[in-house]
Amino acid sequence: MKSSPLLGRRSFLRSAAGAAGAAFWADSTLDAALHYTQTSSKPSDLKITDLRVAVLPGRPLVRIDTNQGISGYGEVRDGASKTYALMLKRKLIGENPCNIDQIFRKIKQFGHHARQGGGVCGIEMALWDLAGRAYGVPVYQMLGGKFRDSIRVYADTPQSRDPKVFGERLKRRVEQGFTFLKMDVGIGILQGIPGTLTMPLGMTPQERNDTVHMFTGIEVTDKGIELMAEYVARVREVVGYDVPLAADHFGHIGVNSCIRLGKALQKYNLAWLEDMIPWQYTELWKKITDSVDTPTLTGEDIYLKEPFEVLCREHAVDIIQPDLATSGGILETKKIGDMAQEYGVAMAMHMAGSPVSCYANVHCAAATENFIALENHSVDDPHWADIVDGVEKPVLQKGFIKVPQGPGLGFTINEEAVKKQLREPGYFEPTPEWDPPKYRINDRLWS
Repeated sequence: MKSSPLLGRRSFLRSAAGAAGAAFWADSTLDAALHYTQTSSKPSDLKITDLRVAVLPGRPLVRIDTNQGISGYGEVRDGASKTYALMLKRKLIGENPCNIDQIFRKIKQFGHHARQGGGVCGIEMALWDLAGRAYGVPVYQMLGGKFRDSIRVYADTPQSRDPKVFGERLKRRVEQGFTFLKMDVGIGILQGIPGTLTMPLGMTPQERNDTVHMFTGIEVTDKGIELMAEYVARVREVVGYDVPLAADHFGHIGVNSCIRLGKALQKYNLAWLEDMIPWQYTELWKKITDSVDTPTLTGEDIYLKEPFEVLCREHAVDIIQPDLATSGGILETKKIGDMAQEYGVAMAMHMAGSPVSCYANVHCAAATENFIALENHSVDDPHWADIVDGVEKPVLQKGFIKVPQGPGLGFTINEEAVKKQLREPGYFEPTPEWDPPKYRINDRLWS
């Protein structure tokens, strides 16, 4: 009778221990040593056989399957199409998933800024998960180890036009254990108040939202600036000044209004001013940053390291905030953080996904020294964490997520929970229609 791989490894370890003259490999010790080892896996012979998706509300999950029965999970960014991942299946079939960087360089040309990078990033997450499972180690260890055991989280909090109401909501976050806060303080709180905003007459909300900030013709008046500053003051009165409080979603307003508002908010010691204008206007960002004393931040829509380096090298912002599901995935985001650290720039992380994307962020944050805090948009959803098992529950404890020690991203998928949350029919169904074509496609960026 042929011995199992587990018994074979146990016999080998026992004989090795005997040769060393120390019989310290008891069964319990061996079981612990082999607990995370994929004994049926030979990583050098792994081949990708399929890519499948399961679509949760706004969050397509990606599963990459192999010839050895090991699968890895990733996630396309919130609001992006599953097609961004499926179209890349033809580039993956037959590849060894452990060659993560090689595959990433092969497919990264098909990503772009904002949601268009979601397919590349979701696949990259799944490759790391797969490789970690094959080798029996957590992803953070494969990135060089961790700087922290738990990841600080800040929560998206429903806004109110009443600053006292909103302040109480933020105060409850502190009572829940959160050690970092963020608020939205946009021009929406000025709607309907005469004399606070100047804008082209008849401009519709859709027209305003579809126009880049500096081209809307919208400016905030002195009265509007005063009311927005008063709003922040009232919130600070409720939550106090001991806890960091960041600010986001100011609205599509001009650069000069951003500067005037930033100066008016300086006395409230905000942690940062987020996305006041689109990220790609480096010189205008630098103008804002140099004009105010409150830290500035951008980055959730940037794909790949190079644009981040432009912002950091010019010190156009004080903090960067990549979204790992857009920026290029786990390794690229760690590279972004390490690069920023060389310029003295800190890194927060944007995340509005499921626990799959969240744990990809957790491993990256653990392995990146200049990390500050990770966003989570789902802390009020009681079923958000149902789709994963094998991790400490509740996932979010007193404002922190513990870095898992299991292989890969550290979780197992709860099939029934995923099926309950599906937005589209089909639980990781086969996708033969996306298989590689019989003919060669010449879609490289070079000849």
